Amino acid sequence: MQLLSGDARRAVFAPLDDGALRSEAVVRRVGSAIALGLLGDGEQLPTETDLATMLNVSTMTLREALAELRKLGLVATRRGRGGGSFVQARDDVLAELAEERLSELGTTDLRELGDIHGAVASAAARLAASRASRTEIARLRDIVDRLARSGSVTEQRRAEGRYYIELAACAQSVRLTMQEMDLHLELGQLPWPPAHAPELLDTIVAGHRAVVDAIDARDPARARALTEQHIETRTLWSIELLLGSMEAGGAFGGREVS
Repeated sequence: MQLLSGDARRAVFAPLDDGALRSEAVVRRVGSAIALGLLGDGEQLPTETDLATMLNVSTMTLREALAELRKLGLVATRRGRGGGSFVQARDDVLAELAEERLSELGTTDLRELGDIHGAVASAAARLAASRASRTEIARLRDIVDRLARSGSVTEQRRAEGRYYIELAACAQSVRLTMQEMDLHLELGQLPWPPAHAPELLDTIVAGHRAVVDAIDARDPARARALTEQHIETRTLWSIELLLGSMEAGGAFGGREVS
């Protein structure tokens, strides 16, 4: 299932914010885009010069990032005619990157990310209940069904990302859709809860179906409230995962909670 094209892909290659560790930011951006399916397995990346310009980084920084992506096994580079850098989707590597990213964040960071996502997605759900066409609602239901049937973590994460982006599209708002795509490039860097507790997938699917039912019933208040509640629960799962690993002295041990 292709996630989105056009605007979503432009978000992948949008300029990075100024700041330190730019090569790490490139690695995270590309890794998140692979996890969400915005960059497909075997897809060729733009040339080094073009990609550096798109991301607003130096060619040296981009080469450092590509070297790290090759080391991780997420990118393969072929020389000669028809060569270039090509995407390699590896679930194990993407999971490791997600764990590392979570370890760098504090509880305040996770709450703020959840607050922003809750505001954007709940507004989209409220507007979708008034504006979505029957065809768009049917598409949302199909995406949730795909999520329920997905057999791998990558398929589940991609269906989840598409659900939220299509929800924003149902609101008939370009700005909300772009904000949701930007958010999922960041959310895609975090662990997927059902990877740690598979039973959570049923809870996520049931929550999404309840929202779609509210949209179908043209109940904006309920669609918004259910979306807010669902994202708040998801945020708590991420916080519990972080705290649990710290208490166990695992990968996140030694990090302060902010």
